[in-house]
Amino acid sequence: MEKKPIKSESGKKTVILDDDEGYMRIDKFSAKATKNLTEQYRKVLINIGEDPCREGLIDTPTRVAKAMQFLTHGYHVNANELLSSAMFKEEYQQMVLVKDIELFSMCEHHMIPFFGKAHVAYIPNGYITGLSKIARVVDAFSRRLQVQERLTMQIRDCIQNTLNPLGVAVVIEAHHLCMMMRGVQKQNSVTTTSAFTGVFLKDPRTREEFIHLIGVELH
Repeated sequence: MEKKPIKSESGKKTVILDDDEGYMRIDKFSAKATKNLTEQYRKVLINIGEDPCREGLIDTPTRVAKAMQFLTHGYHVNANELLSSAMFKEEYQQMVLVKDIELFSMCEHHMIPFFGKAHVAYIPNGYITGLSKIARVVDAFSRRLQVQERLTMQIRDCIQNTLNPLGVAVVIEAHHLCMMMRGVQKQNSVTTTSAFTGVFLKDPRTREEFIHLIGVELH
């Protein structure tokens, strides 16, 4: 018989445990925000013509209140501190590239998701950072109400300002549900944005190497 994860809830946090995998995830929620958002989402259900008292919707306002806090938890993450917490002296001065970083965000115009991949590279100038921190920086900025253009620049600037590398390159490719589900309703469009600093701006060969690497399957 398959063993199911144990779930417990207490006020501000939900803890999910899986004994077989030794896995623990803690989702933290503000009791005040949960209460206020629950009331607002109950009103939303009424205003779109639904009955928040019917069986399938009784707990929906609270579930959405918690989901929105998780989807926007980047407001409470200091991305610069994330990077600086794992900075190491190293003489390496070639490109460090982390590509195909999955990202999920919310369009600030319609509060509808957009999702895709980020490709992030930097050339160290005395310091490197833990590779997982690059992905966490992407999460920190994407888990907010966003536009893709600003998101791209925030990731670039965070790495540049914290590590002071010789250059930073960021490319994001994303699908926007606000274009797919409503409005123009184009299903196959992909939005690509880029932002560069340092040698990625000044040296075309370095920039071309980055563009080549993110488009090549090396694994």
